[in-house]
Amino acid sequence: MQTLSVIHPEAKLGANVTVEPFSVIHEDVEIGEGTWIGSHVTIYPGARIGKNVRIFPGAVISAVPQDLKFGGEITTAEIGDNTTIRECVTVNRGTADKLKTVIGQNCLIMAYVHVAHDCLIGNHCIIANSVQLAGHVTMGDFAIIGGSSAVHQFAHIGRHVMISGGSLVRKDVPPFTKAGREPLSYAGINSIGLRRREFNDEQVAEIQETYRFIYQKGLNNQDAIVQIEQHIPASAHRDEIVNFVRDSERGIMKG
Repeated sequence: MQTLSVIHPEAKLGANVTVEPFSVIHEDVEIGEGTWIGSHVTIYPGARIGKNVRIFPGAVISAVPQDLKFGGEITTAEIGDNTTIRECVTVNRGTADKLKTVIGQNCLIMAYVHVAHDCLIGNHCIIANSVQLAGHVTMGDFAIIGGSSAVHQFAHIGRHVMISGGSLVRKDVPPFTKAGREPLSYAGINSIGLRRREFNDEQVAEIQETYRFIYQKGLNNQDAIVQIEQHIPASAHRDEIVNFVRDSERGIMKG
């Protein structure tokens, strides 16, 4: 630890935590062992930072939500082990809705990203430069959002999704898909990403066939689900897609 940083005596820092000069760590902060905090980082009360996290200069973690309904309730901003937070990222803590904002393990959050209150980001996610997440966004494991995209509040992004840079995400994005164009539309399944994560040919074909009913047969979502359940045998991946579409409150992206 450096003497030019300001660390509240009630902050809890694990072994081998490095805090570079001119960073400020407030009370009610917990930082796991081996984490590196770059210079000019501000970590506010409620931060729960895991092990071997890297936080680059200018980042602000666990600031109060930018939500007029926030009433000062005790909430947290949680960052999982081995995650990298690049320059000038802002992560706001939760509100009474979920009481926490969460970024999972092994994520890469690139420069100038904003993660608003009550967002829940899974593990192994990549959020590229200047992406803006509004409040209450949910992101599944292994999802990727391209740079300069903006995600509407309460939107859900499924697992293994790839969203093109510069996208405006107004609707939910179902798992295993690629999303692009304006308005945001289905651009096929994320077959390259799935194979990199050891999905086999049979699983990829099953996912592709499931989305043919949803996006390529001219069916509405309810009818597509009926047809899927009649024609495609039940499996973990089929059911994940069906349940995502059935449970979507904002509606899913266009075909």
